[in-house]
Amino acid sequence: MTWFLLSFFLIYGLMHGYAFFKVRAAVHLGSTGGILLALWMLLMILAPVGIRILEYQGHEKPAMVLSWVAYLWLGFLFLFMVCALMVDLLRFFGVTAAWLTKQRFPAFAPGVKAAFFLPLVLSLAATVYGYYEALHIRTERVVIETDKLPAGMERFRICQISDVHLGLIVRERRLAIMLDIVKRENPDLLVSTGDLVDGQLDHLSSLADPLREVRPAGGKFAVTGNHEFIAGIEKSLAFTSDAGFNVLRGEARDVGGFLTIAGVDDPAGQGFRLMGKENGEGELLASLPRDRFILFLKHRPTLEVTTRGFFDLQLSGHTHRGQIFPFNWIVGLYFPLGSGLHDLGGSLVYVSRGSGTWGPPIRFLAPPEVTVIDLVRRKSGSPKRGNADG
Repeated sequence: MTWFLLSFFLIYGLMHGYAFFKVRAAVHLGSTGGILLALWMLLMILAPVGIRILEYQGHEKPAMVLSWVAYLWLGFLFLFMVCALMVDLLRFFGVTAAWLTKQRFPAFAPGVKAAFFLPLVLSLAATVYGYYEALHIRTERVVIETDKLPAGMERFRICQISDVHLGLIVRERRLAIMLDIVKRENPDLLVSTGDLVDGQLDHLSSLADPLREVRPAGGKFAVTGNHEFIAGIEKSLAFTSDAGFNVLRGEARDVGGFLTIAGVDDPAGQGFRLMGKENGEGELLASLPRDRFILFLKHRPTLEVTTRGFFDLQLSGHTHRGQIFPFNWIVGLYFPLGSGLHDLGGSLVYVSRGSGTWGPPIRFLAPPEVTVIDLVRRKSGSPKRGNADG
């Protein structure tokens, strides 16, 4: 956690420094304007710490206001930096080409003002678009053929929510949108693949009520994500249970006569020394009967070599598909299994883009989703195990 915070503040500070000099180069601020801009940026750099302190002290309203301002700013600043770096790269190529050829390329060498205001306009537009994209939760449909459905059952429907991040920003409005989709799909089973909560939980009890109202016949199951441990595992587990979920922590449950659901804690629990069952996921899955459909819930989209073939379907989240393009390129370096359905030969893995937002309340080219997975009877001679249709 210490290294994460140090890295965050170093990178975030450098982002602000870059933006500060871009503003100073394009706009005459004067000494007073420069000081005010520097103070604003310092406030934004320290805002995440201030938000947590306000939460911890029970000042929910000020914490909520500061969250919206600070995290919208974070998303905007990231988009501005990406756009500005692209323009600066274009300028670099223009200057280099001019030096090599002794000719001018005005289209590839925008002036200092254009190099500031063009990224400013683009990033503002992307931020506004991203805010509305975050509110429009998509229904992603996946159909998986299996020969493990019992006689008389032609379909078993599972709804997956992931990375909801209930907290200061994701509240009743966004939760209602997600649950409206779930209710409309009328699933047999509802699962949450981690990060249902975010931050302090002292004022989230009312958000358990709408979750509790969703009562599929097969029940509701959840696993922990890294944010359950960051927020405080005991309170997180109490909230999740109060919302009607059975939390699987290195254990498995039988559902519907043909289905076994297994779930493990997020590795973040190791850092807090608060993991669930001590058995590893390989040992857990190897102990399950192979004549049942094995549904494996795991927050992070990683795969241990020893587990392949010991489950039918793994549901994961965590990555948000980067949440704000082009951050997904960085995420892909750490988690090669990107969003969507992956057939690994003997096992399927579906990675959700997530249903809510973490940090900035925006999503840019990474829309949120509620996933609807239909297990259907395998057709005779069918070679396909599953397909996804957004």
